[in-house]
Amino acid sequence: MSQTEKRLELNGREIILIGTAHISNESINEATASIRNEKPDCVAIELDEQRLKSMQDPDSWKNLDIIKVLKEGQGFLMMANLVLSSFQKRMGVDVGVKPGDEMKSSIAVANELKIPAVMVDRPIKVTLQRAWAKNSFLGKCKLLALLFSSAFEKEEISSDQIENLKSSNEMDTMMNELADYLPGVKTVLIDERDQYLASHIWKCEGNKVVAVLGAGHLPGVERWINEIATEKKSSNTTEIESVPPKGVGSKIFGAAFPIIIIGLIVAGFFTGGAQMSLNMIWHWLLWNGSLAALGCIIALGNPLTIISGFLGAPLGTLNPFIAVGLFTGIVQAWVKKPKVSDMEHLVEDAGSLKGIYHNRITHVLLVFLLSSIGGAIGNIIAVPSLVSALFA
Repeated sequence: MSQTEKRLELNGREIILIGTAHISNESINEATASIRNEKPDCVAIELDEQRLKSMQDPDSWKNLDIIKVLKEGQGFLMMANLVLSSFQKRMGVDVGVKPGDEMKSSIAVANELKIPAVMVDRPIKVTLQRAWAKNSFLGKCKLLALLFSSAFEKEEISSDQIENLKSSNEMDTMMNELADYLPGVKTVLIDERDQYLASHIWKCEGNKVVAVLGAGHLPGVERWINEIATEKKSSNTTEIESVPPKGVGSKIFGAAFPIIIIGLIVAGFFTGGAQMSLNMIWHWLLWNGSLAALGCIIALGNPLTIISGFLGAPLGTLNPFIAVGLFTGIVQAWVKKPKVSDMEHLVEDAGSLKGIYHNRITHVLLVFLLSSIGGAIGNIIAVPSLVSALFA
């Protein structure tokens, strides 16, 4: 048995875990050979239905409505997904394999042998939403920095380096580094998915199951399956299948922030009259609106987009249901309407800074992202600035 295979015999069932590197020729051969040799009752695949659909229909991006994405609050999720997809695609090109080919090949062999193939991973949308929701503001900034630095890393990756990713020592080091840098993200991307994958692999029908999954999940999934089989842990994953609600403190802060701003300005009126209130309003608009506009400028947004950032940021502060990124993103998409060619080169362009600025869809997302960050920083700075003006 290789280090990328785990064979479990529990409660009269046999579960064979095949660990892969998602852009590895060797992984394709190992996974497909295992299915042919074992002839299991079911093949479990580390994909969700949406990702499977995207792999089967690579032109699905052409139906994208970027304004709808922004209105539904999915701007960050789409940007993160694009950057991750671009990074995986670039690595795959270096070794001559497309990301997820071992999963597609496993499904093809299962279909050929008339063996049911079951998608056992959590929807990527839920995973990204949970990773974002469980991070602090600083954590979100670190996550964005990590995504973009990974996407723009141009170091060539060899086949041997890809295969090394399947070794436990290499994977343990990577996981420990991720846990130290972004513990909340590691919990969502690895630990929770270990639980989800194990639970759904266990629920697959039949006495023999071959599961094809990333090598990094092997230890965690093996542990969870053993604990589920011995009833030490439940196979219920309801708790990790939805975005965690905002905490009470976060809700109170979100509702109280506009009240604090207005309260300080009103206090300025009673303390120093109308002139002080006007000065405080100017301070607030200057910080909040200017930094959102600065985000648009850095993103090379259209002049109308920059103006919408300056005017929209204060409205976004007073109304927590409206984000400045929604204003700026929609204006940018209206002024520079995406073309069919932008859809066709979306993932490819997301892999370089030049491509992101050039592609009208990723450019809209960049405007959305940087104006939102600018507005958030402006809000953080605005409150102490108002307090300072009040007691000056």
